[in-house]
Amino acid sequence: MSELDSNPFADPVDVNPFQDASVTQAISKVNEITGEYNPFSATEMGTYTGTTIPVSAVSPSQPAVLQTSVEQSAQATVAAAQTNLIKQQEELERKAAELERKEQELQNRSTSRDSNSGAKENNWPPLPKFSPIKPCFYQNFEEEIPEDYRRICKRMYYLWMFHGATLFLNVLACLAYFTADAAKGVDFGLSILWFILFTPVSFVCWYRPVYKAFRSDSSFSFFFFFFVFFFQVAVYIIQSVGIPSWGNSGWISSISMIGSNLAVAVVMMVVAGFFTVNAVMGVILLKMVHSKYRRTGASFTKAQQEFSQGVLTNRTFQSAATSAATTAAQGAFSSNQGP
Repeated sequence: MSELDSNPFADPVDVNPFQDASVTQAISKVNEITGEYNPFSATEMGTYTGTTIPVSAVSPSQPAVLQTSVEQSAQATVAAAQTNLIKQQEELERKAAELERKEQELQNRSTSRDSNSGAKENNWPPLPKFSPIKPCFYQNFEEEIPEDYRRICKRMYYLWMFHGATLFLNVLACLAYFTADAAKGVDFGLSILWFILFTPVSFVCWYRPVYKAFRSDSSFSFFFFFFVFFFQVAVYIIQSVGIPSWGNSGWISSISMIGSNLAVAVVMMVVAGFFTVNAVMGVILLKMVHSKYRRTGASFTKAQQEFSQGVLTNRTFQSAATSAATTAAQGAFSSNQGP
C-alpha cells in the first residue's frame, strides 16, 4: 500500500548513472593504467627548451623555389623562340636553295640549247623522213620545260590538238548541213577555210608563245599569249553558238535542223558540244596559265625590255636599219653635191 500512497507529482529522485558501482570500478582501473595527462603541466612543459622559432627561419627556401621556377619558364620561352627562329631560317635557306636550283636549271637548259642549237633537228610536226616537207619546230617537254610547268604546257598542247580535231569535225558537220540544205554551201566553204587557217595559226600564235614562255620564262611571250588566247576563247564561244552562215556547226544551226533532218541535227549538236568544251577548257587553262605566270615574277616592264632587246638584236631588223641609214646618207650626200 505504501507504493500506492506515493505522490506521483513529486520530483523524481536524481539518479547519477556514473555512481553505479560497476562504472566507478571500471573508471578507476583506466586511471590507474593510463594516468591523467595534462600537456600544460610543469612536468610536460619541462621537456621543451622554450625557444621560439621565427617563421622566416622555418621556410627560408620558399622564395628561392618561386624564383627558380620563374627563371626556368623564362629560359624555356627563350629556347622556344630560338628554336622557332632556327626553323624559319632553315625554311628560308631551303627556299633560297630551291630557287637557286631552278635558276641553275634554266641557265643550264638555255646554255645547252644555245650550244646545241645547230645539232638539234626540228621534230615537229612528226613527218616521215621521205616527206618533202620537213619539221618546222623543235619540241621536247622533258628537256625544255621545267617540271613545275610541264603539266600545264602539255595540257595546252592537248587543247590545241582537240581544237584541230573539232575544226575537222566541223567540216564534216557543215558538209552534212550542206547536203541537207543546198543553200548552206557558204557554211561548208567557210568551215574548210577555218580548218586550213585556224589550225596552224592557233599553233603559232598562242601555243608556241606559251611553250616559249614556260621554256625561257619570257614575259613578252606570256603577254603575247594572253592577248591572243583571249580572242581565241571569244572565237570558241562564237563557234559554239553557231551563227548561221558563219561556217560553224553550233547550237543555233543544229537546233534549226531538228525539224527537217534529225540525223544531221544530231551530228551538228555533237560538234557544237565539242566547241563548247573548247570554250570551257580555254577559260580554265587561261586561269591556270595566269596563276603560273604570277609566280614567275614576270612583268610588263620586263616584257618591254625583252621586246626591245629582241628587236635590236634581230638580224633582219639590223640589216633593214643599216640599209635605210645607208640610203639616207647617200641621198643626203648626193643632194649636197648637186648644186
